[in-house]
Amino acid sequence: MIPTASTHELVGYCAAFLTTLSFVPQAWLTFRTRDVGGVSLGMYSVFTVGVSLWLLYGLMMGAWPIIAANAVTLALASVILGMKIRYG
Repeated sequence: MIPTASTHELVGYCAAFLTTLSFVPQAWLTFRTRDVGGVSLGMYSVFTVGVSLWLLYGLMMGAWPIIAANAVTLALASVILGMKIRYG
């Protein structure tokens, strides 16, 4: 018998996928153009710490949708933050 995900897990995975996917075009544009003029250092600093805490929370709860989404988002946000510090 193949285990199936519950409805709340499916909702979590869909939400995680969509919110993470929505972040990719901006990260790609920033990476490609190296234009960080419109990026707020304060906002991305706070956002990156917040995503780190969400990842930690997901790890503590064993919630894979939260872990997966925030691991990817943290990587993307960290790249943008690093670029803002370097080029901004």
